[in-house]
Amino acid sequence: MSNTTLDKQQAIDMGKKPKLGFWEIWNMSFGFLGIQMGFALQIGNTSWIFQKLGSGVEDLAIYWLAGPITGLLVQPVIGYFSDRTWHPKLGRRRPYFLVGAILAAIALILMPNSPVLWMAIGMLWIMDSSFNISMEPFRAFVGDKLPSEQRTLGFATQSFFIGTGAVIASLLPYILTQFGVENTAPEGIIPPAVKWSFYIGGVAFLLAVLWTVFKSTEYSPEEMAAFAENSAAEEEIIHLESEEEIIANGKKQMTMGGIFLVIGLAFLYLVFSQEMKRDLYVLGGVIGGFGLLTLIAGLIQQKGVIEGAFVNIINDLQFMPKTMKQLSIVQFFSWFALFAMWIYTTPAITEYVYGTTDADSQAYGDGASWVGVCFAVYNGVAAAVAFLIPVLAKATSRKMAHMICLTLGGISLISIFFIKSPTLLLLPMVGVGIAWSSILSMPYAILTGALPSQKLGYYMGVFNFFIVLPQIVAASVLGWILTQFFETQSIWALVVGGASMIFAGIFSLFVNDVDEAL
Repeated sequence: MSNTTLDKQQAIDMGKKPKLGFWEIWNMSFGFLGIQMGFALQIGNTSWIFQKLGSGVEDLAIYWLAGPITGLLVQPVIGYFSDRTWHPKLGRRRPYFLVGAILAAIALILMPNSPVLWMAIGMLWIMDSSFNISMEPFRAFVGDKLPSEQRTLGFATQSFFIGTGAVIASLLPYILTQFGVENTAPEGIIPPAVKWSFYIGGVAFLLAVLWTVFKSTEYSPEEMAAFAENSAAEEEIIHLESEEEIIANGKKQMTMGGIFLVIGLAFLYLVFSQEMKRDLYVLGGVIGGFGLLTLIAGLIQQKGVIEGAFVNIINDLQFMPKTMKQLSIVQFFSWFALFAMWIYTTPAITEYVYGTTDADSQAYGDGASWVGVCFAVYNGVAAAVAFLIPVLAKATSRKMAHMICLTLGGISLISIFFIKSPTLLLLPMVGVGIAWSSILSMPYAILTGALPSQKLGYYMGVFNFFIVLPQIVAASVLGWILTQFFETQSIWALVVGGASMIFAGIFSLFVNDVDEAL
C-alpha cells in the first residue's frame, strides 16, 4: 500500500475527509463535460427548433416552461433519494449519474427529429428532466468527497468542464456548416447541422458520465457518518420530535399554504378576468400549487404524523439553513438574467443585428449560427477563468469575488443593446463568461459548508428551485413585458437581464459565508 493511500486511510480513520489528488478531482468532475454539452445544445437550439416548427417569438418563453416545471419535482426528489441510496458497486450518487445519462442520450437523439411543435415541447420536458437526474447528484458529489479546503477547487473544476463542454456543443452547428452540412431547411424541418449536433452531443453525454461512474469511488455510509466536518451545520437543522411540535408545525404550514393558495388563485383570476398573456397562468399555477402542497403537508402533521418522503421534503424546505435562504435571492436574480439571455439572444441578434425575423431565411440561419459562436466564446471564457476565480476569492472573499463577476456580467449584457456588429458581440461575451464561471462555482462552494451531510443531495436539489423558479418567472413575464412596453423587441430582454444580474451581485455581499476555507 502506498504512503498516499495510508495517509488517506489514516484521515478517514480520524473522521476527516482526506485531500484528493488532481486526477481524482478531474475524474469525479469529468461527467459535467457531457452534461453541459447537452445543456448547451438545448439552450442554443431549442428556440430555433420551436420556431422552425411554427412557434412565434411571443410564445417561445412559455414553451420553454416544460423543462423547469418538471425540474421543480425531479430535483428535490432525486436529491432526497440519492441521500438514502447505497449500491455495493455504484455507490450513492453514481446510479443517478448513469440512469440520467442513458435517458438524456436518447432524448438528445429524438429532440431534433420532432415532426411537430407539441412533440418538441414534450422532448424538452424529457430532456431537461434527464439532465437533472444526472446533474443534481454531481453537485452533492463534491460535498461528499472533498474536504472543506478543496470544495472551491472542486466546483471550479466542474466549471471548467461545464465551460469546455458548452464551447464544443455551441460550436457544433457552426463547425458542421463549415464542412458542408446544411444549416437551413424548409418550414417544419430541422436543419441537418442541428440534427447531427444533437446526435454527437447524445453520445458525448453518455461517454463522459460513464467515465466518472467507472473512474470514481464513493465513501460508504459508515465512513460518511464518521466524518465530523459538517457537525456544526447538522446542529443548526431543526428537528421536530414531540407530538406537540409536529402538530404546531402542521398548523403553521396550513396557514402558510392557505395564504399561498389564495394568492395563486387570485392571481389566476386576475389573469383570466383581464385577459392577460397566457404565460402568466403558469406563474399563478406554481404559486397556488406550492400553497396546496404545503397545506396538505400541514394537514398530515395535524395528525401527529411526520414520517414519509413528502412531509420530510416540505419540512426540510421550510427549515433550510440561513445561508441557503440568502443565497437563494442571489441565485434567483442571477439565473433570471441567464434565462433572459438564453431565451431571447437568438431572436434579438437575428432581428437587431441581422435585420430579419424570418426563421426560414438564410440571414436568420447565419444569425442563429453566430449566436452559437457567441455562446461558445462566453463558455470558453468561463472555462479559462475557472481556476482564477478561486484566486480572486482568496485575495478578497468568496462573496466579493462573486459580486465582482456578476456586476461585470450584468454590464456586459446591457452593452449588447449598443452593438450592431456581429464581431463586436464577442466583447460582452467575455464579461458574461466571467459571471457564468462564478455562478457555476462560488454559490455552491459557499452553500456546501452550511449544509448537513445527510441532507446534502436534497438541499442541492432544493437549491435548484432558485434556478428553476427564475426560469418560470422569466418565461411567464418577459414575453408580457416585451409586448406591453417594448413592442416585442427581444433586445430589451437582455437589458432587463443585465440589470437583474447586477442586483444579484450587490446582494451577494449580504450572504453569511460560514465556511470561508479556500
